[in-house]
Amino acid sequence: MITRDVTAFVAHARTLAPDVGPATARAAFLVSPDGFVRAEQSAQDNRYMADAEAFDTGKALREHHALHRALAQDVPVVCFPGDEATPDAVFPNNVFATARVDGEARLIVGRMRHEVRQREAGRSDIRRFFRDTLGYAEVDLSTQPHPCELTGALVIDRARGIGFCGLSERCDEAGAARMHDAFGLRATLLFDLAPGEYHTNVLLAVLAGRAALVHPGGVDAPALIPALEALYPGGAIELTDAEQAAFAGNAIALAPGKVWMSRRAHEALRPVTTARLEATGLAVHSVALDAIEAGGGSLRCCVAEVF
Repeated sequence: MITRDVTAFVAHARTLAPDVGPATARAAFLVSPDGFVRAEQSAQDNRYMADAEAFDTGKALREHHALHRALAQDVPVVCFPGDEATPDAVFPNNVFATARVDGEARLIVGRMRHEVRQREAGRSDIRRFFRDTLGYAEVDLSTQPHPCELTGALVIDRARGIGFCGLSERCDEAGAARMHDAFGLRATLLFDLAPGEYHTNVLLAVLAGRAALVHPGGVDAPALIPALEALYPGGAIELTDAEQAAFAGNAIALAPGKVWMSRRAHEALRPVTTARLEATGLAVHSVALDAIEAGGGSLRCCVAEVF
């Protein structure tokens, strides 16, 4: 099922057992922020990106190394080198993702909207690592015309095999359908993002299949909130404007009992938000990423999951 009908989606999703696979990844990969500067093309529709003078490559590299060390507490983490020709490559989850569909391990390559990010999809080292070293089948969406920026646009509950896809200039309906098939999802809900928003994953995070952080003001879909409450009873947590602006929605769980976000996001959390996460069994952990956040994304954007 892939639909805009929230009622039909919830009715179907509630029948699905969390038996598709593990709720969290078995590994992750990063791309180093070498040559990390403001990408003017990406800035056209990413309101979170800072001005050029705010970019500090040296500090971003130090933060990224600390992030690598921190996440490695939970899962094995591989880091590929960056490239000055692809200044946004520090956010690889928009371009590369993995899934297991009917027993087949897949590397999925997304179709990026901007040419500066389309260059990332051509990286032969990442493709060879998954294809030749790990034996993953390749599903290449990068050559078709419909934007589909993978887990930037599509937030997935891996255990249930369901997705929440926000439509914008970074992902249209045809692109969403291609991702639905590539990830082998059982149900995907389509909805529009609010004007000025570019990616779902700065507004919504599904954490280990047990909780969801969501910023209602970022989506043009009032019924999404009750849908999340129905699917994650007691675990649908609304973020304030201030929490979302600090990137609290750009969070990820790489282990069943932990949620990772940036230090700025962690410090912005209200006590009630932290308490509600803890009530679902999720302790908040964080890493300082101020320099990297100048690029318009945060911790979750840096992490490409390996399933």
